[in-house]
Amino acid sequence: MKMALPVYHITVSANEYQQLTSNIWSDTFVKGTMQMDGKQLPIRIRYRGGHTRSYIKKSFEIRTSSRTYHFNAEYDDPSLLRNALSFQFFESIRVPAPSTRHCVLYFNGQLLGVYLRIEGIKTFFFRQRRIPVCSIFYAVNDHADFAVDADSSESGRDLLYGYTLIHGKDVDRTKLRNFIQQLNTKSRQELFRFLQSRIDTNNYLRWLSGAVLTGNFDGFHQNYTWYEKNKSRKYGILPWDYEGTWGRNCYGTRVDPNLVRIQGYNKLTGRLLAFRSFRQQYKKLMQQHLMFAFTEKKIMPKVYSLHNEIRKEVEKDPYIKWDMNIFYGEPERIRTYVVERREHLRKELHRL
Repeated sequence: MKMALPVYHITVSANEYQQLTSNIWSDTFVKGTMQMDGKQLPIRIRYRGGHTRSYIKKSFEIRTSSRTYHFNAEYDDPSLLRNALSFQFFESIRVPAPSTRHCVLYFNGQLLGVYLRIEGIKTFFFRQRRIPVCSIFYAVNDHADFAVDADSSESGRDLLYGYTLIHGKDVDRTKLRNFIQQLNTKSRQELFRFLQSRIDTNNYLRWLSGAVLTGNFDGFHQNYTWYEKNKSRKYGILPWDYEGTWGRNCYGTRVDPNLVRIQGYNKLTGRLLAFRSFRQQYKKLMQQHLMFAFTEKKIMPKVYSLHNEIRKEVEKDPYIKWDMNIFYGEPERIRTYVVERREHLRKELHRL
């Protein structure tokens, strides 16, 4: 039986609402309350996102006393399910990813429509998964590509220009700067040992395979979370913002299913895959995923389930951007992507 979507009611005072809406680009939180899971919770709320803040249907970051949630409008995605599907897929290939739940959102009594509630990647996220971390960085723009180029040297731009420290201290910024510097300057002989000692390579290669399979062109230079584990002192990575996937870009435009090459992108990926042992490991992972995880049989039941779950509420969404016939056709669009992507990547495997 299909479950009804949870309904959340956000309430803020007239003063707080005026402060929130007076500058949509501000990251300042205002106070309010949210009715959630039968409880009335005090919250802090702000708009979130880049260009999406100018849309009529905006996304929010909401903080309770213990948790952080992102309520994504998914305005550009005609299916409203690509983020949720992508994070479920990453979990299926053993890469930690945020939990999600579609919901219906009201703000001061006004229906805003269907949203995707996404778990915030903060310390609580890692604590729940028993991954003790000493630092968490968000890759917030397309300069988070691990490269040291002439452009950044000449402009004096910080190597961490593409990152925001979410949890940690100044020493963690220094450590990441040093990591990027060494990644770019170490000799081949030194580099292999360096990569093994500083990166959870199994996690990184699994993440890489997920980004390549789902076709997230933006996911290599930004839209990921980078963290350092407490015990091993190795860096790990996990996905963030996977709206532009499964055959559409982040604006919802259809793209070539083979837009993203099998080798992925960014400096770190290139340096890892330059070594035969890492290439072989990656190739083996991709073969496994194409056989067991990235198949119509595995993915399409999730697509149909998510699509059916939100369908009735999407029909009532006052701010839906796309024609409903496009929404109805999205499961088939995703199925076609999976078929074409599988065929292409199976051919490409021999090039690794």
